[in-house]
Amino acid sequence: MSTTTKGIILAGGSGTRLYPMTAAFSKQLQPVYDKPMIYYPLSTLMMAGIRDVLIISTPYDTPTFERLLGDGSRLGISITYRIQDAPRGIAEAFLIGKDFIGNSNVCLILGDNLFYGKLDFLRTALDGTDGATVFGYRVTDPERYGVVELAPDGSILSIEEKPEHPKSSLAIPGLYVYTPDVCTIAAELTPGKRGELEITDVHAEYWKQNRLRVIEMGRGIAWLDTGTPESLIEAGTFIHAIEKRQGLKIGCLEEVALNRGFITPEEFRATVEALPRSEYRRYCEQLL
Repeated sequence: MSTTTKGIILAGGSGTRLYPMTAAFSKQLQPVYDKPMIYYPLSTLMMAGIRDVLIISTPYDTPTFERLLGDGSRLGISITYRIQDAPRGIAEAFLIGKDFIGNSNVCLILGDNLFYGKLDFLRTALDGTDGATVFGYRVTDPERYGVVELAPDGSILSIEEKPEHPKSSLAIPGLYVYTPDVCTIAAELTPGKRGELEITDVHAEYWKQNRLRVIEMGRGIAWLDTGTPESLIEAGTFIHAIEKRQGLKIGCLEEVALNRGFITPEEFRATVEALPRSEYRRYCEQLL
């Protein structure tokens, strides 16, 4: 299963599209309904069975993430931290996290990407990666994202980063799975037009080596990118609607840790009792 895969959450960047909200603290610490944004990508990794996680953020925000999440032990996982002192591209995560990755496969998720639904597509990728796996999600505005064009047989025809005239409506969400040699590939990249190490160039190299796989997400999956004020409030409304309808929380880290068997019921109880009195704590108490 995915126990040998490590996870990286890239939670850096300047968050300029959310200014002035991000003037004081990170985009990935902004609330999405009732939880900090980073709870959602972290819960995605945990639900996929990943227990060794590296969070990469800015020098200013990293101490806040450490106060929020600690070392992960209360959740039965391990969380470590590294600093990206300037936004130099997604692919720089593999240079910063090289020692962390070591000889393990790695799943990288962007800290402002939320996924809701059955994660079978991710578990499939974690179970059988011998190169790189990216995911395809149909959107109405593909020009905002990396775009992959597929032939009828599923083979890749093209990959482009934010094209003016997309050849496909299949966007590539901020969730990727790689073999350990992604660090070597990233180290050989040169910055693109934006002066950053582009993740699309990483994928292009794997594609050149015939080691890139694309898995399309099904219609039952919701992917929310929370990088703008509009998308942030849309994500909060979406989470609120589902939680109110079902009475179940999305992205509750303590619940995920319990359900995945990362912590025992006794450890869960002790963790919940340490939480401040709140609606979040009351929800966790009901699970017992």
